[in-house]
Amino acid sequence: MDLRPFDALLLVSFGGPERPDDVVPFLENVTAGRGIPRERLEEVGQHYFLFGGKSPINDLNRELLDALRTDFAENGIDLPIYWGNRNWDPYLRDAARQMAADGVRRAACFVTSAYSSYSGCRQYREDLFDATTGVEIELTRLRHYFNHPGFVGPFTEATRAELAAAPEGTHVVFVTHSIPTTMNDASGGPGRQAYVNQHESVAAMVAEGAGAEHWSLAYCSRSGSPHVPWLEPDINDHLQELHGQGVESVVVVPIGFISDHMEVIYDLDTEGRATADELGLRYERVDTPGDHPDFVAMVRELLLERAAVERGETVDRVALGGLPASHDLCPIDCCLNPRSDLPTIGSAATAIGPASTPVG
Repeated sequence: MDLRPFDALLLVSFGGPERPDDVVPFLENVTAGRGIPRERLEEVGQHYFLFGGKSPINDLNRELLDALRTDFAENGIDLPIYWGNRNWDPYLRDAARQMAADGVRRAACFVTSAYSSYSGCRQYREDLFDATTGVEIELTRLRHYFNHPGFVGPFTEATRAELAAAPEGTHVVFVTHSIPTTMNDASGGPGRQAYVNQHESVAAMVAEGAGAEHWSLAYCSRSGSPHVPWLEPDINDHLQELHGQGVESVVVVPIGFISDHMEVIYDLDTEGRATADELGLRYERVDTPGDHPDFVAMVRELLLERAAVERGETVDRVALGGLPASHDLCPIDCCLNPRSDLPTIGSAATAIGPASTPVG
């Protein structure tokens, strides 16, 4: 298969602690520049200590790497795959230096965040630019994939299976990471609200495909000042609302996450389930895509698609639902940094016009 001009794939993720001594330093990396006291970080760190002081995210990335390498080999793709994190070892800057030392000159980046927002896209592109400073390598981010069948399909499949075993009247709650409302407003460009629009589109597709009669969208993992508005309702508040409406059974679908990392196993499997138990709600949570074969194949398909685009070929961009396939290059005013204007990789030269097609 022709992958020119790329000579490597870089898996780009958030990162997480792998032992108790890593927890607070990791959280300091995540919150750098925000002036959050160490005492507050130690309080948040208790979530990790419930699981031995280790986030599952790195092991899940290792599983995804293994699955990608197997898929590539089975499909005749001879391309090295590297891995770098924004906030913990292996860091992006180390991955960039290793690739350059290995002779890689242009790598495609698959980011483990499917949706548009500052924290889910632009911040990664800022860190990727920083990682390449002084390094002779070019990094290119593959497009968002929230509406790709390789992402939507595994959620639909898992939700359909849970509903088949659930009592009649079960309510499906789709859950994603909350973000400040101002960040949502800026996602996809000023006033676009791409973050919420994309999640609502995915939720509707999964609900229809799984045969869900009753569903809603809720949020988890709110942080920061209580005076700053974030997207609501919180999953725990929403479970109480549903219980008050007479709902007795829920199936929770974490459509905001590609794998079962901390927000899933703590916010949903621990806190959310505890709330449901207190209310007497039947509560089941479906699997995230993880290393599902369709999700793994999607990465390969996105890589081949972008390589063809870079060679000037015409491609059919696969996308489900009412929103178009996402762009390859982000407009300059897409998902703006709320605190400063930092350089990024993968930026187009123009802003989004008022009459242009909404982007993801």
